Amino acid sequence: MPEPSASLDEHSFRAQILEAARIQVRRFGEAKTNVVDIARGLGTSHTTIYRHFRSKADIFDALVVEAMRDEEDMARRFVETDGPIAERLEGMVLALHARKRDRFATDPEVYGLYRRIVEERPEIIAAYAVAMTTLIARILADGRRRGEVRIDDVEAAAGVVRDAVTVFVHPAHVAAAVAAGLPSEKMARNVVRTLCAAFRAGIDLD
Repeated sequence: MPEPSASLDEHSFRAQILEAARIQVRRFGEAKTNVVDIARGLGTSHTTIYRHFRSKADIFDALVVEAMRDEEDMARRFVETDGPIAERLEGMVLALHARKRDRFATDPEVYGLYRRIVEERPEIIAAYAVAMTTLIARILADGRRRGEVRIDDVEAAAGVVRDAVTVFVHPAHVAAAVAAGLPSEKMARNVVRTLCAAFRAGIDLD
């Protein structure tokens, strides 16, 4: 099998490996996908794949981390835009919820990798939670600076928001809500609006 050109950017080749893996998982599922299949789909050897990823599990982890970064980028747009923080928080949570629901409905095999990470790689989930909580805190801090909310501890308040909306973005909960036919978008909106009302009224989180 041909080896990738020596001039091929390593980051670009890693991205090609991930795309080949994504195609294989969609076609055959996680259990029936292996590194040889991924290499064959890419037109290279499995030894070349191992120069970039230690194992099949490492590749699958990278697919999920890539999806998480996509979600972080989407959430960051609500941080960097202008407008009332209630609208920005609600928009962020609903966008994340919609992205998870869409992936569950249209890309179930890859979505299954996401659920596996939740159970087997808690450190990845913890890093994602920290990143998202930081984005929430930036919105709340902006609201406090502008006098929209009365929050004594922005970091604590951001943690409250994170914990309250996790049920609407956690892969297992999203799947369960879809199966049960719950009006989860409306539920998420109500939770965020309730929290924002409390923040506007003033809250002490000591």
